[in-house]
Amino acid sequence: MARRCDLTGLGPTYGGSISHAHNVTNRRFMPNIQTKRIWLEDEKRWIKIKATAKALKTLDKKGYRAMIADLNRGK
Repeated sequence: MARRCDLTGLGPTYGGSISHAHNVTNRRFMPNIQTKRIWLEDEKRWIKIKATAKALKTLDKKGYRAMIADLNRGK
């Protein structure tokens, strides 16, 4: 399963982990992916999306159609 947001496309980022002894290792910073069911009023059906917690907050504020329109406008 890919850890990628369906709405924003955000995926894992890479960086370094530094221990107390200053040993440097590579690591991945994973996005906070949540699964949510959304009711589409105009299509009269549920859809299931995987989105980050930040995208879900924006989704509650704007709505699904407005958020998809903003994302398509940015591309």
